[in-house]
Amino acid sequence: MKAAVVAQGQRVNVIEKTLRPLKHGEALLKMQCCGVCHTDLHVKNGDFGDKTGVILGHEGIGIVQQVGPGVTSLKPGDRASVAWFFQGCGHCEYCNSGNETLCRNVKNSGYTVDGAMAEECIVVADYSVKVPDGLDSAAASSVTCAGVTTYKAVKVSNIRPGQWIAIYGLGGLGNLALQYAKNVFNARVIAVDINDDQLQFAREMGADLVINSRNEDAAKVIQEKVGGAHAAVVTAVAKVAFNSAVDALRAGGRLVAVGLPPEAMSLDIPRLVLDGIEVVGSLVGTRQDLVEAFEFAAQGKVVPKVTLRPIEDINEIFDEMQQGKIKGRMVIDLSH
Repeated sequence: MKAAVVAQGQRVNVIEKTLRPLKHGEALLKMQCCGVCHTDLHVKNGDFGDKTGVILGHEGIGIVQQVGPGVTSLKPGDRASVAWFFQGCGHCEYCNSGNETLCRNVKNSGYTVDGAMAEECIVVADYSVKVPDGLDSAAASSVTCAGVTTYKAVKVSNIRPGQWIAIYGLGGLGNLALQYAKNVFNARVIAVDINDDQLQFAREMGADLVINSRNEDAAKVIQEKVGGAHAAVVTAVAKVAFNSAVDALRAGGRLVAVGLPPEAMSLDIPRLVLDGIEVVGSLVGTRQDLVEAFEFAAQGKVVPKVTLRPIEDINEIFDEMQQGKIKGRMVIDLSH
């Protein structure tokens, strides 16, 4: 089978690989597609350690071809996911309290185990979520990571209907965060970015206020126009966006950190204390979060913007990602 494998020199090679036999509790998926995430770029570049030889990909959708011994949650013919959260230990305090993605022994697709950017992929059946009928596979691939990550982040923000939420960064993650905030949580959305094309797309997606933070002080505008945001979700990968988001909040506001910039953010401790500002991190969602995120997408409340590309384009896609040229989500087409 063809697979996109991390190679030396921050490159990815598309090579032929053969998968091992299935073990107890596992299933084999014939992959239809796999989205390309910014985390894949980090893995490819060795930002989280040397992962040479690993098959990339954690936004995969495939059809079950075969199940191993003991599998009852999937059957051949089911359409199922390959997500970043590949498997937890199943018995720690996090796995037993609805916080399974924080498991200290977690395995992640396309990072600690081979991922979905290949013609076939092995999953632990109990950790692979079935895709509802009526949801296109390419769109579903974006929900497995970008979608469920932003759905969880907006949920964690505690935003209420009619309140203002600022989304910093309107790329592959941010445009989905906007849609979940607007169409599922009934919030009023402020879109903040430095790219006019992304902001125009945000307008089309229903943003109530758009701000180009390259030209304006976003925090100042938000404070002046709406009295400060009740919550902010930061998907951008720049320190300045996190700092601005804190300043954009009203008293009692909550910032949810999603993006992974290399720098540390600055925090005005007296303001955090005196204004009751909260700053929390939000990792990808749980299996239940993914079930919910899939369902909202199937209902048409969230429509991922995806572009199908051949697996041979993977290095070109990463170059475009680093240059900020990508709108929506690039998805590797593995069905042909």
